[in-house]
Amino acid sequence: MPKIQIKNVNKTYEDPDGNPVDAIDIINLDIEDGEFVSIVGPSGCGKSTLVEIVAGLQKQTKGEVFIGDNPVTGPSREIGVVFQDAALFPWKTVKKNILYGMEIARIPESEQEEKLQQYLDLMNLKGFENKYPSQLSGGMRQRAGIARALIMNPKVTLMDEPFSAVDHLTKCTLQEELVRIHQKEKKTVLFVTHDINEAVFLSDRVILLSPRPSVIQKEYRINAPHPRSRTDDYLVHVASEIVADISRGAITQDSDYII
Repeated sequence: MPKIQIKNVNKTYEDPDGNPVDAIDIINLDIEDGEFVSIVGPSGCGKSTLVEIVAGLQKQTKGEVFIGDNPVTGPSREIGVVFQDAALFPWKTVKKNILYGMEIARIPESEQEEKLQQYLDLMNLKGFENKYPSQLSGGMRQRAGIARALIMNPKVTLMDEPFSAVDHLTKCTLQEELVRIHQKEKKTVLFVTHDINEAVFLSDRVILLSPRPSVIQKEYRINAPHPRSRTDDYLVHVASEIVADISRGAITQDSDYII
């Protein structure tokens, strides 16, 4: 069974005059256990809306979302979420930020400490656990935000443009760290980005949404093993095809694209 199932999901808003506006038309998508899937598309096409629906932070107008066998009805410990802003508590240290969910869940302190050391190592945060967010770079704050999401051992991890606010070199480093973590942990990841090269570098599949009201315009399977080179001709070619398809905007719903 797929780890994430998005079934006939539609999202309709009301404009200030009370008229319905379709943000998402109908989307069906299955994401397998351990798969890394990125969503790309033009601005305003509903990428973030779809992720918030999967996270249980928004309610779809129609359709259903499942994590494994369980329908998504709201935020859950089964779902880890990382946004563009790491959203760390400024008055808490890195350690306290990372452990926040475990403290709320009343997990024993001995287990908290063991997990903390594991994720400090995993995210290269050793030596920074007693620092406050204001004392960290943007990249370090994002590492702490990712650690906070992963330490609860969620069934899936949702990431909405987590690296868009950092500089290019830091972004490249964080991308490589994420690949390393994914290869080690085999978490199921749904990742939203405006950066086509980022999506191709990271993902097993890239899903292209059409302009609003969005449907799945095209699917690209990235048949390249990790570790990957950013300058690999195959990856550059796939990225170029996605950019061209976004420019054309031709809707070919439910089609596979395999180079």
